[in-house]
Amino acid sequence: MKVVYPISSNNRDNMIAGKVWGMTEDIFSNHNFEFHRIEVTKGGFCSKHKHVHKYNGFYVETGILIVSVWKSGYDLVDKTTITSGQFHIVPPQEFHQFEAKEDTIAFELYWGEFNSDDIVRENHGGTIGVMPSK
Repeated sequence: MKVVYPISSNNRDNMIAGKVWGMTEDIFSNHNFEFHRIEVTKGGFCSKHKHVHKYNGFYVETGILIVSVWKSGYDLVDKTTITSGQFHIVPPQEFHQFEAKEDTIAFELYWGEFNSDDIVRENHGGTIGVMPSK
């Protein structure tokens, strides 16, 4: 069975927004994932910002993007240069900023992580009428 999703699951046309550094196009968004196409002009850079709960991934189609990440807990800035075909992930809670070294087309992805161990048990369940073993 083939599943085909509409371009935007939130019933918006592809949302295109101009930015001081270029433009962003919301290709697909839902409650736990976003997929954007960005065009960044040479020398353009975004604000220094962080996401409270979301991971932020960058995939460069063409051009060169430098992603700076201010590491939590100490005074260090990691700078990663990504070029055509490369991908970089910034975890939640870390301030970051991108800058284009040349005209760049990239894809920006946002997602939250679900942890399979994300459960807190008060008991272990059982069967009615059967005492748990010690």
